[in-house]
Parts: sequence; C-alpha cells; structure tokens
Amino acid sequence: MFVGLCALLVSLGALLWPPQPARRNVSLIVTGGIVVPMDGAARIINPGAVAVDGRDVVAVDGAAAIAERFASATTIDAAGQIVLPGLINTHTHAPMVLYRGLADDLALMEWLQKYIFPAEAKTVSPEFVRAGTRLAALEMIQSGTTAYADMYYFEEEIAKATKEAGIRGVLGETIIQFPVPDAKTPADGIARATAFIRQWKGDDLIVPAIAPHAMYTLDADTLKQIRAVADRERAPLIIHLAETLDEVKIARDKYKMTPVQFLDSIGLWGDRTLAAHAVHLTPADIQILAKRRVGVSHNPESNMKLASGTAPVLDLQKAGVVVGLGTDGAASNNDLDMFEAMRQAAFLHKLTSKDPRALPAATAVRMATIDGARTLGLDREVGSLEPGKRADLILVSTRGARQTPMYDPISHLVYVARGDDVQTMIVNGKIVMRDRRVLTLDEAAVLDEAVKWSAKVRQAVGR
Repeated sequence: MFVGLCALLVSLGALLWPPQPARRNVSLIVTGGIVVPMDGAARIINPGAVAVDGRDVVAVDGAAAIAERFASATTIDAAGQIVLPGLINTHTHAPMVLYRGLADDLALMEWLQKYIFPAEAKTVSPEFVRAGTRLAALEMIQSGTTAYADMYYFEEEIAKATKEAGIRGVLGETIIQFPVPDAKTPADGIARATAFIRQWKGDDLIVPAIAPHAMYTLDADTLKQIRAVADRERAPLIIHLAETLDEVKIARDKYKMTPVQFLDSIGLWGDRTLAAHAVHLTPADIQILAKRRVGVSHNPESNMKLASGTAPVLDLQKAGVVVGLGTDGAASNNDLDMFEAMRQAAFLHKLTSKDPRALPAATAVRMATIDGARTLGLDREVGSLEPGKRADLILVSTRGARQTPMYDPISHLVYVARGDDVQTMIVNGKIVMRDRRVLTLDEAAVLDEAVKWSAKVRQAVGR
C-alpha cells in the first residue's frame, strides 16, 4: 500500500510539475540590457538577452526567455546598457592615426600634396604601419567599432595587427600611379595586392581587397587591370570617388565626363565595389551607382573639415544606393569614433536639407550597422543580431548624468552616446573588451609605441 501511495504521489507530481526541458549550454550569454537587434523588425527588447555559442549568435529574445532555454558559464550582466551590433566603419586609413593633427585646416589637395604625401614618403614602413594599426585598433575597440574597411600600404601588416587585435577588417591594398613606400610602380602594387588577397582569402576575420586610390591618381589601363584582378580573385574593390570639385574638374577636362561616368565607361563598377565619399554627384551619376549596385561610404566629418562638400546621401538612399558611414583616416577627421560619425551625419543632412526630419536617428544607426555591412558585402555575417550571424556586439552605458533621463534608446545612441560610453565589445563570439579593459592589446605598450613614432614623424617633416 505504501509503495502504491508513493507511485501515486510521483504520478501526481509529474502532472502538476512536469519536468523542464534541459537548457542548452552555450559559450556566452549577455543579459538584462536594452537589446537593439537592427534585424529589420525595429524591435527593442527590454530587458533582453543574446545567447552566443562559439562565434555565432544562437538566440535574441527577452531575458527571461533566454534564461529558460540557455545556460552558460560566462554571463555578462548588461543592466543599464544598450546592446547592439558592433559599429562598422566603412572607410578609413588605419595607420594614418600617427599623422593625427599633423596638418589641419587645409583643403584636400593642399593637405595631400604639401603634407601627407611627403610625410608618407619619409616615414611609412612596415614598422610604422604595424604601430599605427595597433593604435587605430585600440581606438576602434574602445569606441565600439567591430569591423572596418581600410585602404593603405603594407596591407599585410594591417591584416596581421587587425587579426591580433581581434576585430574584423575589409582591407584594401592601395595602388597609386606614383612610387609609394611599398610599390615603385602600379604593376608592383597590383602584384602586391594579388599576393595579399591570395594570402588572406578565407580568413575568419580578414577580407582582403584591392584599392585603387582614385581616378585622378591612376590611368585608365591600370584601373582596368585592377578591375580584372578583383573579378578574377573575387575580391572587393575600394576606391575614393568624387570627393572634391578638383577631382570633378580633372575628369571633365581629361575625359569630358564625371568621375562616376568615366569609371563606368571603363567597366570599373562591378560586384562588391565600395566608393568612398561620393560627394559631387549628378542625378545621372546616382542612377549609375544604383544600377551597378555600388556601395557608398559617407564620411561627414572629414568632408566638413576639409570643406569638400556634402554628399547627396538622401538622394542616394532614395535611388536605392546602400550608404554606410565612415570616419576617414584620423589624419583628416581627427578620430575614429563612429558615434560622432552618426551624430554629425544626422546633423549635417538636417542642416543642408533644412528639414529636421532628414536622416533621423534610426537611419543613422542603420547606416553604422546593417547598411555598413551591406556596403562591404558582409550583411549575411554581421550588422545585426540574428541567429546564425557572427556574434559581433557592443554594450553601451546609459548610466550617468549625460545619459539621464533616457526615453528612446535609438535617439540616445545618436544624439547622446559617445565612443567612450562603450563598456564591452564582443567580436566573433570572443570578448575583446570587458568593462573598458581591452583584452587583446597591451594599451600602455601601444600608446608608448605611438608616442615614439610621433617623434620620428615630427623630425621627418620638420614640425
């Protein structure tokens, strides 16, 4: 009788309290924050959580729902923070952080020809590039950039330093008509770019690319050869485009076309092409870029600082051109803070259009995340927090006088947040920075190395 009674109680308990399904063990859970997935559904999950296993996001949901389904030995408490995809900087020249403030308040051509090109001729080396990239990576990590696009010399050194820092890069070996530190001729540059692409193809963090500098620094035959390499190697192509009126004049005087039209006439526009700046465009230019599916990198800060002009971003987006955000190099910006790029983009287009509704905060965040990923051909991997995508995410503090009160987290990200509000960064499922402590770089050593190089730059240019 006693045995029967026990069996009855067990059966009754099973009915009243059915066994809970086992929780899946994952490598990391970020929980308790305001999650902004940027997944196209305009969701804000508060409190939300993200479950990560290995390098991938496996679930994005409310904190309670994630706790019911998943368990992890590593959990990050995101209370008081906004959790969103890592920011994507679609245009920079990473090692040029070592020229930050070297020459300011100048027009682009004067800045390049009188200061930057001569400084590069005297100081750029593999060692310079490594030191500059480490400094740029440290700054990007500390300000929430998990992926960036680059154009510079000795790009293999940039790739090594970027991978060591644990962030993602679409890195273009630059080709230019005149002798530069890593190539004496365009043919040398093309050979280097080809070798670089083959060396890094298939890497988990690095996407190798080829980067013709601009239509005014390369001849038509070289540009055609570069396009052929990009096609043959299935590599992205990155180029400066219509940044200044000087460039437009050169194209019209030499080819009787705009820069966009000239590059279209020689077949440069193709799959996975990124055009940086795109300031001076005609309506016909915009239609060409839309038809050729060229991504555009908008760099509001450097365009304003160099007085290059205002890119027609609203018209580009209306035509269906995907536009991401970039900082440009820190020599012309003078920082790599993508929060500042978001804010300045929103302000600039409200001012120039005389419409406060132009480029709203939600659009600025999209440009810095999923649209940035689309311009780089990485939108299937990063740019939003969705199951199956890589776990690239950041945690942004909302605690403090400047962040209080907060009514709208999207508004806060654009009009309130700054790079140093980023507390934690995860790239490819690995914690790169936690509670403002960078785990992949020795901060003191990076800064010390940069200071030593600045003395060498000062001596080389007589400043």
